[in-house]
Amino acid sequence: MGDLLLTGATGFVGQELLGRLLDRGDRDVHALVRADDDPAAAARLPEHERLKVWAADIERPGLGLDAARTDALTERVSTVIHCAASVSFSLGLEDSRRVNVAGTARMAELAERCAERGDGLERFSYVSTAYVAGAHRGAFGEDCLDVGQSFRNPYERSKFEAEMLLHERAAGLPLQVLRPSIVVGDSRTGWTSSFNVLYPPLRAFARGAIPALPARRRSPVDVVPVDYVADSVDQLSREGPDGTFHLVAGRNATTVGRLMELAGRHFDRPAPPVFPPRLYRRLVHPLMLQRMDRARREALRRMEVYFPYFSMRVRFADRRHPPAPPVEGYFDRLLDFAEHARWGRRPVERPAAAGVVPLSA
Repeated sequence: MGDLLLTGATGFVGQELLGRLLDRGDRDVHALVRADDDPAAAARLPEHERLKVWAADIERPGLGLDAARTDALTERVSTVIHCAASVSFSLGLEDSRRVNVAGTARMAELAERCAERGDGLERFSYVSTAYVAGAHRGAFGEDCLDVGQSFRNPYERSKFEAEMLLHERAAGLPLQVLRPSIVVGDSRTGWTSSFNVLYPPLRAFARGAIPALPARRRSPVDVVPVDYVADSVDQLSREGPDGTFHLVAGRNATTVGRLMELAGRHFDRPAPPVFPPRLYRRLVHPLMLQRMDRARREALRRMEVYFPYFSMRVRFADRRHPPAPPVEGYFDRLLDFAEHARWGRRPVERPAAAGVVPLSA
């Protein structure tokens, strides 16, 4: 068994995963980090005797590695975990494709070279998203991909295109596709470094700054804590098998109405009125804009990219991997941490033990 290669180690999920790979395993880990040189790359991650950090860039040809460095990696690496991605909902489609599609293609090329050299390739694990389902209605299984769905934003479309690319060109590789849903903070501590998707609307809720919400109270909201995701990626990338796995709440998913109840109880304030999305767009939204000053209109515009996730009609299958626990069991911890961290404005150090609790705990 050769070494392990990880991208995205400086990201929210990636840093949690890196901690597990180093704490639980005995394999050397090579992390590709975007930086000008190796010392600058290494400065972005904690030191560890089994961690080698390489300056690289998935947006550049050959990942920005020269031939000698590529050969050194491919001769030693037998497992590749590609976690790096742009998760921005507001980035344009071409920019999203440059990172999420072209970057994935370059990682597939590297995996192919690993398969030809050294110990061969044991596994290529790609961290995708359950929202390759886009605006699909109804059940969406692990074997589903192109079902004629539309997409809410360039992020969803680019991740869908990346999966399509992998199935077309990496069919001969031991490919594993891992699809988390909405990733929030650690279920035990609430800790997060990524205050997006669920957090901006909840922050606005806490401030009483959402006059109205376009949503369906019965719509499922599939939320997974980062410790569950990192534990799952660690386990599946080590033990297999190949194939596609949903890392989702699935049968344990909550609903928009239930989340509003929980948030209202936590913040001790009434929930905003809820309108069907079409009525909101045609009538409520224009009326609100007329009554808002420029700053509030801009704040609403930034938050609206997340609103479509409160009127979804898709439910994710969880047949191949145990679902995440219900968010009701750790929701208050998420909000307690968010308030302590001032919703991302106050840096809070990651708890030292966050990466060492087994999946079964």
